[in-house]
Amino acid sequence: MSVLPLTRPPRLRPGARVAVVAPSGPVPAERLDAGLDLLRGWDLDPVVAPHVLDVHPRFRYLAGTDEDRARDLQEAWCDPSVEAVLCARGGYGVQRMTELLDWTAMRAAGPKVFVGYSDITALHEAFAVRMGLATLHGPMTGTVSFLKDARTQESLRATLFEPESVRTLGLDTARALVPGRARGVTLGGCVSLLAADLGTPYARSGAAGGLLLIEDVGEEPYRLDRVLTQLLRSGWLDGVAGIGLGSWAQCGPYDEVRAVLLDRLGGLGVPVVEELGFGHGETGLTMPLGVPAVLDAESGTLTLDVPALI
Repeated sequence: MSVLPLTRPPRLRPGARVAVVAPSGPVPAERLDAGLDLLRGWDLDPVVAPHVLDVHPRFRYLAGTDEDRARDLQEAWCDPSVEAVLCARGGYGVQRMTELLDWTAMRAAGPKVFVGYSDITALHEAFAVRMGLATLHGPMTGTVSFLKDARTQESLRATLFEPESVRTLGLDTARALVPGRARGVTLGGCVSLLAADLGTPYARSGAAGGLLLIEDVGEEPYRLDRVLTQLLRSGWLDGVAGIGLGSWAQCGPYDEVRAVLLDRLGGLGVPVVEELGFGHGETGLTMPLGVPAVLDAESGTLTLDVPALI
């Protein structure tokens, strides 16, 4: 089945209430506070979920228990006063709590804006499969790029408030790895999470007809090779229309990473654009997922057919 456009949620207005949650790893309090100040500067009204600053009593890499992290997300989503749910950081933990969410109740709460990346990739897939909802692969409120990089901040702010102003996406660094032009619906995220989600009821069965946007962090070239090979062998990449590549922070020398990407993806016969500027790099542009778009390798751009939010 081809990747189809998903329901776009409404844009935000000044004064909108937004919830900050931590579905994965623990959040340093000082980064949480700094991110909240930035949101208030945009005339948003951020509220922090009860367990955002928790740390699991046994597994220090988790922001509290699975049940508490799931409860925070579900209660924030189902709160009628909340117009968007923003993740504070990634790390690891989403896949431990996805089954604990009441997807029927969350669907009934209606479409809202959802923002995150990294480990949050598993929730992007779940929101697409279980709710048919377009989401934003974008910066998280407690991450360094959001707190320090003006372009990262402006990309998210404009997408939230003025989505028609950010229809063409990509940094000046973007260029063709494999030439061509393709049309499809955006999907993707952290590539190791996409591979880890294979075969679960919370992930799509393939990327056919889609524009796949992938990036990662801290994965050495041989591990990226393994992840991409798994996606190839499983058939998940069969029929993909085009591929946009983001950042590969801490993945080794870029020429080695680039060689793996070209070797594993070049044989698909579809356009591939590198260094589009999303993910774990110093600048992380906000990339809508579930939206029809055109990927142009020659111009190094991803152009949305419609704004990310209505």
